[in-house]
Amino acid sequence: MTRTDKGLLLEELKGKFENASYFYVTDASSLTVAKINQLRRTCFSKGVEVRTVKNALAIKAMDQLPEAKNFKGIFDAFKGQSTILFSADGKLPASIIKEFRGKDSKPVLKAAYIDSDIFFGDDQLDTLIKLKTKNELIGDVIFMLQSPAQNVISALKSGGSTIAGLLKTLEER
Repeated sequence: MTRTDKGLLLEELKGKFENASYFYVTDASSLTVAKINQLRRTCFSKGVEVRTVKNALAIKAMDQLPEAKNFKGIFDAFKGQSTILFSADGKLPASIIKEFRGKDSKPVLKAAYIDSDIFFGDDQLDTLIKLKTKNELIGDVIFMLQSPAQNVISALKSGGSTIAGLLKTLEER
């Protein structure tokens, strides 16, 4: 790879990391070519981008970005062969990895970057799958806000029918 190619790749990676709120660093080194291609197809069909890059280039790209993104904490995950899964959804790559594995142990999750929080290790996979997406959290908040209002409305309706029933009974007497 020429110096120009490295520079272009570095700028492309820098843009990816700058715009990424969620990415996973995995180790898929012992997978066969057929399995890797199957993983790539699965990820592509679900909107997750798969990139295998040199660790030094990934670290260099992240190092050039503002410290507010908290990328320095994930640098330790870039050892050995690294495959990066970029996603617009924080838990989708975890679900893909879990589903893809089946009975195998690969790909192994090295780390996950979720909105400046970092999850290290393959044991965090189940935790990442349980994360709620932004839309799920918004739905939960709306449900919680609607619940008290519905209780008040039903109480008023039931109270009104009780008063109407009392008035009707008194009128009949």
